[in-house]
Amino acid sequence: MAALRIAVANQKGGTGKTTLAVNLAAGLHRRGTTVLLDADPQGSAANWARVGGADGDLPPVRGLVAAEVGSAIGQAADSCRYVLVDCPPHLQSDTLRRVMEWVDLVLIPVQPSPLDLWASVDMAATVVGTRVRNPRLRAFMVLNQLDSRNALSGAMHQALAEFDVPALTNGLMRRAAFRSAALEGRSVYGLGSRGASAVRDLEAIIKEITGL
Repeated sequence: MAALRIAVANQKGGTGKTTLAVNLAAGLHRRGTTVLLDADPQGSAANWARVGGADGDLPPVRGLVAAEVGSAIGQAADSCRYVLVDCPPHLQSDTLRRVMEWVDLVLIPVQPSPLDLWASVDMAATVVGTRVRNPRLRAFMVLNQLDSRNALSGAMHQALAEFDVPALTNGLMRRAAFRSAALEGRSVYGLGSRGASAVRDLEAIIKEITGL
């Protein structure tokens, strides 16, 4: 079975991009061999894994630079069932453009705010443009930091329906477990009962994007 190659990307910082990438990688790692490629110059995913060290529950995290995008993703896909890329937080990055040409799926985390919504317009346009070079590319918005008490959270699905890139039905709720996992250098899966609700969020997303 061919590897599933997933990029997590957004041009706006603070959307929860690395949080989604790390925890999604951990969830997929429970289904098959997985590697997380850290293409963000800040190295947040690599630092996250470093905090957990040998006791963490994350899959291998490797750095990725623009000149090696094609070969690194291709080699990872030869040996792993799932390849994830935590992308740089800006559209002008050569790395981001090259990654999108090599993956099967782009997930775009979006928080329920007008600023995130506006920033996603250019991201959606970039996805559409990339399909000229990568016709197989699928893409979805992923609502993050949702709050059931917030009317704006509920309105976001309706707002995103106007975009060329659809939103997943499932998203991530605002949960303390995601912050705890980062502080401890592990995923929410490694938090036991403390992470149970967050794990349910992630499992719903994984089932929606993989059908498994």
